Amino acid sequence: MTAETVAPGLWLIGIGPGNLEQMTILAKDVAKNCYRLYLEGYTAILPEEEEEKLKDLLGPWEKIMRDAVEMPVELLMEAKTKPIGLLVVGDPMQATTHIDLEAHCEERGINFHIVPGISATSLAVSLSGMQSYRFGRQITLPYSYRNYLPISPLETYIKNHDFGLHTLVLLDLDPTGMGIDKPTPMQPYQAVSLVEKMVDKYKEDIGEHALFEKPVILWNAILMSDLGGAAQQVCSGTLGELSAIDTGKIHTFILTAEFSGMEEEAFNRRRRLA
Repeated sequence: MTAETVAPGLWLIGIGPGNLEQMTILAKDVAKNCYRLYLEGYTAILPEEEEEKLKDLLGPWEKIMRDAVEMPVELLMEAKTKPIGLLVVGDPMQATTHIDLEAHCEERGINFHIVPGISATSLAVSLSGMQSYRFGRQITLPYSYRNYLPISPLETYIKNHDFGLHTLVLLDLDPTGMGIDKPTPMQPYQAVSLVEKMVDKYKEDIGEHALFEKPVILWNAILMSDLGGAAQQVCSGTLGELSAIDTGKIHTFILTAEFSGMEEEAFNRRRRLA
């Protein structure tokens, strides 16, 4: 496929983890040749300084949020006869929201195309210094709403840890849970506080676990901030140490299991706390 042959349909275009310089040539070519471009601002965030570059790089665009993506009536009507580009931060098919879009297109006989991009998930594993084959199921740490505090993320971490696997922890972007307002990324101190509350609830509802012999603030972790951008930071330490870091905008944690091979040396090399 070349830029001149962009067919009608919905094009999910991965634009990389937050730095437009990491867009592939194919992604740029397809985006420039779409009839209309939308930036999906619900599942991930493109830094403001990068948003400002979008028009010069790709042409006019419009940001759409949760309702327009999960109930994509207008989006799909346009894609029926014209190439419509949905710009997605990272890799398009990392979110179930986008997998659902594929199903919507199939139901309506609309062409669906994917242009992959570099994801923050793969960057985090690469930059952590941990062995890629030693990662278990990743989790998302959600904001707590009123009395709602799920412990399923903690349960997944426990299972991973029991199998000797590291856990990639994505932090929530939406305190309201509505996906309408401008995203507000969870900060390290908020994440650590939530894990502490989850542990307390786990003890009440289920019981003790060997992991809880150490307080949460003494668990080893790696904090990855603003992955792929100019301000990227990778710091290791205890959760207590990492919770004090107040630089950076978008954060991801890796909760480490027991180290294997040279992993401990890699972990210690990353002890550059801000």
